[in-house]
Amino acid sequence: MHTLYDYLPSGNGYKVRLLLTLLGIPYRLVQKDIIKGETRTPEFLALNPNGRIPLIVLEDGRRLFESGAIIHYFAEGTRFLPADRFARAEILQWMFFEQYSHEPYVAVARFLLIHPEAVPPERLAELPAKQQGGYAALAVMERHLEGRRYFVGDAITIADIALYAYTHVAGEGGFELARFPAIRGWLDRIRGEPGYIPITKA
Repeated sequence: MHTLYDYLPSGNGYKVRLLLTLLGIPYRLVQKDIIKGETRTPEFLALNPNGRIPLIVLEDGRRLFESGAIIHYFAEGTRFLPADRFARAEILQWMFFEQYSHEPYVAVARFLLIHPEAVPPERLAELPAKQQGGYAALAVMERHLEGRRYFVGDAITIADIALYAYTHVAGEGGFELARFPAIRGWLDRIRGEPGYIPITKA
């Protein structure tokens, strides 16, 4: 069985848990509390030198870290990653957008608000800038989703899973999703997927 090292409130870890659950792939969960520094121990760094979750150890012992790489691996040959070359490039486009234009703002704003005890005061001062960047990313998503059901094609892909993870909890970062009707409709469609699990469920 695969072993997933994760921290349940993490959107990055949730991407992996959500896809594995939707695919019906069993796994063993090992929780690591990032607030307590449990991913910075010598034992964990021997598994993942980057010292972050999620990390998955496959049944054969090979390891993968970075959420995008992990979900890409498991999506291969499934409905979540189409065979069409251009569609696959579009999926990567939105996954890169999530990591560079969305997660650094939406996820960080959420972290600052739900874990203020874990960050120095000068980082808390970053919140307005992080929210500004997050709203810019949400506006891009809203424009793209107007008239579309999903980010790429007519069905859910790992692009949707990657973007859903932190978008659906953006309110915890102080973002008002009421401004974005297309996003809210898309969120409802993802929640309606058979086998869907919430972010803090393994």
